[in-house]
Amino acid sequence: MTTITSSKYGTVNSLINGKKVQENGFETKEVFSPTTGELLATLNYTTKENLDAAVESAQKAFELWSKTNVKERAQVFYKYWSLLNQHKAELTELVHLENGKTLSEAQAEVEKSIELTEFACSIPQLIGGETLEVSNGVSCTTVHEPVGVVACITPFNFPNMVPHWTVPNALMTGNAVILKPSEEVPLSAYKMAELLQEAGLPAGLFNIVNGGKEMVEAICDHPGIKALSFVGSTPVAKIVYSRASMNLKRALALGGAKNHLVVLPDADPTMTANNVVASMAGCAGQRCMAASVMVAVGDVDHIIEQMVEEANKLTCGVNLGAVIHEKAKARIESYITQAEANGAKILVDGRNTTVEGKEGGTYVGPTIIDYANIGDPIVTEEVFGPVIAIIRVKTIEEAIAIENSSAFGNAASIFTQSGKAAAMFTGTASAGMVGVNVGVPVPREPFAFAGWNDSKFGVGDITGKSSLNFWTQTKKITTKWQAGAKVNWMS
Repeated sequence: MTTITSSKYGTVNSLINGKKVQENGFETKEVFSPTTGELLATLNYTTKENLDAAVESAQKAFELWSKTNVKERAQVFYKYWSLLNQHKAELTELVHLENGKTLSEAQAEVEKSIELTEFACSIPQLIGGETLEVSNGVSCTTVHEPVGVVACITPFNFPNMVPHWTVPNALMTGNAVILKPSEEVPLSAYKMAELLQEAGLPAGLFNIVNGGKEMVEAICDHPGIKALSFVGSTPVAKIVYSRASMNLKRALALGGAKNHLVVLPDADPTMTANNVVASMAGCAGQRCMAASVMVAVGDVDHIIEQMVEEANKLTCGVNLGAVIHEKAKARIESYITQAEANGAKILVDGRNTTVEGKEGGTYVGPTIIDYANIGDPIVTEEVFGPVIAIIRVKTIEEAIAIENSSAFGNAASIFTQSGKAAAMFTGTASAGMVGVNVGVPVPREPFAFAGWNDSKFGVGDITGKSSLNFWTQTKKITTKWQAGAKVNWMS
């Protein structure tokens, strides 16, 4: 496999059984950097025939890998963890170029991938079964066995981290993986494959296919794929979960979000302003844990004023990254314009932003909108940009009712110095990840990432300790060796 070393990456093809496969005459897509607009690569979409070949390759590799002791599998990931650290700068640059994050954000993403790999290395200590003597001379044992060939469909906003949510855990538990990265950001996935190969992962266990809607549908329909994880928007997550489940696959699809931050008058002004703005604008707001609605309870004008000051410290192309493409920029700005037309007050306006020397880039500046209407699209729909809408209410009960009314349920946080208010909020918020004085309440390993409601479809988790139940199936073994043991109804 050729090492990626330059800013021009040529043609990107499927990866099957450890080799790049040319997709002659099929659909292609040009991949541009949102930071500058430069052409990064030409992506060849995978044919259905080559998806078949990838699944066949994975199934053959699975037969041996699934019988390999879990501690031996871990040796690959110890080496892979080391390689991720050695190549951190290169991986960071790839994320920056293909996704548009700032270099510091891109590095943080890679460092999270390293942490996820570190967790995967601990799986031998977590996956052991249980044995219990359930009657005289009779024992029951549980064994966790892999599912088979599994597929991971990942989004554009975290081209390095989200594949690391699933791929290391799926491989460490003995499965073979088909990865379909977003067609907007294919480069990080191939560097991941290169490093896994260098770490000693046998060929065929990690394959990459490319494409859009048609390839996702083909993965959902393929009889050789036994389980599927998806991360993306809620409308697509619903379709993927339904289609995969209809085809009798184990499936878990994570969707979008509309995360609410409730701010009380007693909140620490500096900590709150810093956290809210960082949550709103980090990764250019292109993350499903971004703050997009702030519910201001009572008089918090002093905090909002400080938020404006913090937002004005952000400069596109310096400490605020690009959004993924021109369509995203136009869509985000249309939400802002619509909110303004409906009577909202724009405190900080990020529309029509360009960066000198990077005129081909796609940037939206930080945007704070006050006095938003509860029913406006900017309050109810996922914007996926560095934008926050502020709703004014009088009581915490009103704030909780607004949060509970959202169709989504990824994250919710409260900013307060009152333990009573915090307990009330954390006990009633309708979200899978809840924070107190935390703008982005993402749990760290071994805790799983997952929301509720329309932010998640399926049961279980694809990350963290609880993901082991998704990536394995449990076998129960009952044994009896003592012929003379006292007989009862169990034995």
